Amino acid sequence: MGSAETELEDLFEQKKRVKNPLVPLGALITAGVLTAGLVSFKRGNSVLGQKLMRARLVTQGATAALMIGSAYYYGDKF
Repeated sequence: MGSAETELEDLFEQKKRVKNPLVPLGALITAGVLTAGLVSFKRGNSVLGQKLMRARLVTQGATAALMIGSAYYYGDKF
């Protein structure tokens, strides 16, 4: 059990952390569009709210695709 733990620790020490700056940006854009959509619904503008909710879906999907693409591109091949 001891050697497996040291191998795991060595693996994490060797792994470098890669950050894709587009992922947090996409999350912020998604949160902004969601907030604007909720505000427009509260004000009674359901047409604009519906459009913003659709835009949120697109930005959320793009952010998820960036996350998956980054994990695939920078991930280790075992």
